[in-house]
Amino acid sequence: MKATDASNFWNQRYKNNATVYGWQPNMFFKEYIDNAEAGTLLLPCEGEGRNAIYAAKKGWQVSAFDFSSIAVEKALQKANEENVSINYIQKSIEEYMPDKQYQLIASIYVHIAESSRKLFHQQLIASLQPKGTILLEAFHKNQINHTSGGPQSTQLLYSKEELMADFSGLTITLLEEKDIYLTEGAFHNGHASVIRMIANN
Repeated sequence: MKATDASNFWNQRYKNNATVYGWQPNMFFKEYIDNAEAGTLLLPCEGEGRNAIYAAKKGWQVSAFDFSSIAVEKALQKANEENVSINYIQKSIEEYMPDKQYQLIASIYVHIAESSRKLFHQQLIASLQPKGTILLEAFHKNQINHTSGGPQSTQLLYSKEELMADFSGLTITLLEEKDIYLTEGAFHNGHASVIRMIANN
């Protein structure tokens, strides 16, 4: 799918649904945030802002981006309704360049082509502060057997081996495949195969 086609697809999805993945934060992300000291946070491909808004309520200084203009608009409107401030801009993964040092970067269901993924993960590493952390949850390759959400191509799904290679410069403290039941809006719902990672520099 070309970048313009993908952008149009996601704009229509966000426009045609009150919420795509719900307004509650991802549970893996929430558990980490609830037990961590607030600091600077980057959320790439953040969609409607569910994780960004939750973190901002917990005192985090939140930056986020997404290539869908509709998603950004909805996130900023929701943040205003919740009386929190987030730095959220429209930007694609290809346009992202390390521009700030973050204490935490959370990549939540960011699924992109392998050629872009490796470079993007290197850019995330370059965006970390010393002793910074990358938190990741995404669909495992076994998700191809489920209908609860995610890409319909194994090339866009994750394996332990891929993440170990992409983040080999960091100390990986958690890397697990897990079968869970997703309840994240209409498009992440049902039994799912996910992969979770926590890595530090």
